[in-house]
Amino acid sequence: MSEAAVLSLRDLHRTYRSGDRLLRVLDGVELDLAAGEIVGLVGPSGSGKSSLLHAAGLLERPTSGRVLVEGRDCTDLSDALRTRVRLAAIGFVYQAHHLSPEFTAVENVMLPQLMAGRTPAAARARAADLLGDLGLAERLEHQPAQMSGGEQQRVAVARALANRPRLLLADEPTGNLDPETSTSVFDSLRAMVRGQGTAALIATHNLELAGRMDRVLTLRQGRIVPA
Repeated sequence: MSEAAVLSLRDLHRTYRSGDRLLRVLDGVELDLAAGEIVGLVGPSGSGKSSLLHAAGLLERPTSGRVLVEGRDCTDLSDALRTRVRLAAIGFVYQAHHLSPEFTAVENVMLPQLMAGRTPAAARARAADLLGDLGLAERLEHQPAQMSGGEQQRVAVARALANRPRLLLADEPTGNLDPETSTSVFDSLRAMVRGQGTAALIATHNLELAGRMDRVLTLRQGRIVPA
């Protein structure tokens, strides 16, 4: 493993039981992700992209193999410790923004910071700065229903980066957006990730966006294969 690796996956396997059958979703995945690197993850539906992200983000335990975040083997940590690592070191962006509808944009971005122990004043200041950098300075007090899809996804990006994670995992972050908005949101995400020196692994079906990343990994039948 490279000393600079923020994320390392070693011989990662994930199987699920479906009736009497075992479905092999991940089959020996090996991956290193360096600080500041933006990597695209592509592959057909059912190839294991979401399962890989869930394992890398400590949301699911692999059947076998190791998951290391900043050199720390997190595979066998307790659920409480895995939650701590996620809160401190990992940010997530999904295809659906998953914003809390009753909260404003700035409150949504404050939430993970408050969970991490930041004071309300500091959390609000950080949230306002992030949203301003994403072009949402005039939307701080708007609830999700009052914003466009692209604006909501920018809030989701700000929320994911609010605690300055070392690792960002994104699962089809622009999949629900039209092409022009998709490009705009991706450009915003990329600029924020670059600015913070965060390592990012982004699953996408959009090959044009994937081609604008530092490198692209192809997942097929649970294995990373040559492009």
